[in-house]
Amino acid sequence: MDEVVISRAIVESYLKDFMGATEVDVAVAGAGPSGLVTAYYLAREGIKVAVFEKMLHIGGGMPGGGMMFNRIVLQEEGKRMLDEFGVSAKEYKKGYYVADSLEAISTICSKAIKAGAKVFNLISVEDVMVREDDRVTGFVLNWSAVSWSKLHVDPLTVRCKVAVDATGHDAEVCRIVVRKIGPKLRTKTGDVMGEKPMWAEKGEKEILKNTREVYPGLVVAGMTANSVFGSPRMGAIFGGMLLSGKKAARVAMELLKQG
Repeated sequence: MDEVVISRAIVESYLKDFMGATEVDVAVAGAGPSGLVTAYYLAREGIKVAVFEKMLHIGGGMPGGGMMFNRIVLQEEGKRMLDEFGVSAKEYKKGYYVADSLEAISTICSKAIKAGAKVFNLISVEDVMVREDDRVTGFVLNWSAVSWSKLHVDPLTVRCKVAVDATGHDAEVCRIVVRKIGPKLRTKTGDVMGEKPMWAEKGEKEILKNTREVYPGLVVAGMTANSVFGSPRMGAIFGGMLLSGKKAARVAMELLKQG
């Protein structure tokens, strides 16, 4: 075995994918369940999509289940989505289904990649690109280790027609927009309103309503949506997260059609 050949194989294949991701139809920040589901449904339709995840692992909070018990709970609609992905879920009691969180997130990620989505981990979104029409047109990226190490290293950029903030509770992309452009989000205050305390039933209901375009060219999905619009968190029930990802894909496709 030649170590240099191994190194070149890694670098060349990665750079080929990364170069291809510098201009995409949809760029997704965050490879949690909602971001990966969004990517899956877009890629399945032949839409060019790339996902950028700041952490080493994918899945957001899903791998940890509830308090590091790697199980998640879903309602009937969420269970039907897992059926579509081929993930088993067992009925615990009427209306409540339990699934293995590791099986769920690894399967969803695999399905998204096999559908054609490109997923890049250890890359953070540190800024957005905005043009004269005040529309988000891309992400500004850097290695996550750069920010963690507090190094002064200039970023690179990717262009997209639609951007999706699926960064979870922190709503990182939306906060960047507010910080750089001002409180102009489509919320009551124009700002990120912040998630409310735990209320699973209400949070699950509101997450779909909140999954929409929050700023020209920018869609919110998953816990980002509830955080931006001031709805409750839900804990380890994940049906709403999956359904939000599917809706975000529909919203993005509609925006692509509008041009």
